[in-house]
Amino acid sequence: MSTAQRKLMLVVVDSLHTEMLERTVAAGAAPTFKKLLDRGALVPDCVSSFPSVTPVACSEIATGAGPDRHWISGMNWYHRVERRYVEYGSSLEATRAFGLFRTLYDTVYNMNMAHLSHEVETVFERLDDAGVRTACTPFLIYRGRHRHELGLEGLLRRMAVAAKFHHAVWGPEELFYGELYASRKVPCRPTLARPGTRDEYSACVAEELVEHDLYDFLLLGLPDNDYYSHRFGPEASIESIAHADASLERVVDAAGGFGSFLADHAVILLADHSQVAVDQALPIVELLADEWRVLQPNSDRAGDAELAVSPTARAAQVYVLEHGRRFAHTHAALRARLRALDGIDLVAWVSTGDGTPAEREGVGAPLGEDLAVRVERAGGELAFRPGSEIEDRRGGRWSLDGDPGVLDAEIAGDRIESRSYPDALGRLWSAAIAPHAGDVVCSLAEGYECVDWGGASHIGGGSHGSLHAGDSLAPLLIVGFEPGIERRRRQWSLHDVAGLVLEHFGVATDVELAAA
Repeated sequence: MSTAQRKLMLVVVDSLHTEMLERTVAAGAAPTFKKLLDRGALVPDCVSSFPSVTPVACSEIATGAGPDRHWISGMNWYHRVERRYVEYGSSLEATRAFGLFRTLYDTVYNMNMAHLSHEVETVFERLDDAGVRTACTPFLIYRGRHRHELGLEGLLRRMAVAAKFHHAVWGPEELFYGELYASRKVPCRPTLARPGTRDEYSACVAEELVEHDLYDFLLLGLPDNDYYSHRFGPEASIESIAHADASLERVVDAAGGFGSFLADHAVILLADHSQVAVDQALPIVELLADEWRVLQPNSDRAGDAELAVSPTARAAQVYVLEHGRRFAHTHAALRARLRALDGIDLVAWVSTGDGTPAEREGVGAPLGEDLAVRVERAGGELAFRPGSEIEDRRGGRWSLDGDPGVLDAEIAGDRIESRSYPDALGRLWSAAIAPHAGDVVCSLAEGYECVDWGGASHIGGGSHGSLHAGDSLAPLLIVGFEPGIERRRRQWSLHDVAGLVLEHFGVATDVELAAA
């Protein structure tokens, strides 16, 4: 059976850290992952998105694009057109602050149907168009070509309809989004999105899909490791990684055991990001509200506020809601205040050619031309833009003005590299110029996490979101592809996953289409 004829399973283990994966395997607690490692090519340092949080990272996995193209900018962001915050469930407390139904509506419907740009296509859409049978267990980004009606029944359905959760969605041919959307009945216990039960639900669904031969491409989401790492810290995640391994083992067994499974499947296993321990809270909303009028959750008076503030775990975005000279003045004062805060590692913002902050011309309008992204850290500043002078490990080329040491970067010849901030230029550029980016984008220092709009944080546990390597580097394991595939790139990132999927099925990538 040729590679092109084999099925492909994309396994996403939320917050999986390479070192902890290796520890779990060494402890004998992850036998399925060990078998895959023995037969595959491991990239230990695949780079996540920035901010390195799940909605942004999942969008990148599904589209092969960054936030400048897919338009998802964080766990929380300010919608300039609708003049309101978008909240994807940073915590139960934040969900309550913005309203349960609004948060669920944004997460379930709007993230895929409205917020995710329709100028990029997901792997489900591309494969559906090519006649490949697609399937997905619960995963934040699911947009495809097949219509799915609400799947709830009885009291749960009546409650959902009363809360206006009654719309159809578009997804892969086989879509399972918790209990809300299920393309067919499966004998799987409802989870109601309870942490610790979601891996089992995904495994149960995947068993059914395997046994009835219902897919060529399956995205298998295993999210429980993220909750466990947030609560107990990444160093304690051996138990949750073992749980994810056991869930995958169920699917492998349904395929007839490991030998039969690999005879029929290629596998890509990865994480959306990793986590680091956090022990200090940054109440960024409270601190900025001491000096400016900050837009509050569910406020309908955005015109009275001076700032909108979007904490997103170990990153934050701040939006200046004033215009003209007041925009420039507030922008400068805001940067000075942020630089002075304990817990802020770096701030980035977009400037025009003369170095002044770039203001969007009208609500939600795109930025103009002749732009640079400026990064301020530890008293230094670096400005950069796409150019021809310097090449990064991803092959991107840039023009620089200022001190590369701001990003702990070293330049040798025409090559630039930063071990502290992997793919720093590419990720900062994409994040800062994105349509829904803040006017100032922040990455937090080691050990810090923002307090969200519900007053919650993961202090004493783990978190993620920053530009730093600790949040951003995670494993990418490729099984059943060409030998030596791990050497294809000097630096792998989540950008490359969609291309691997499309390549497996002989579907042209965006790069190939552009060349044609």
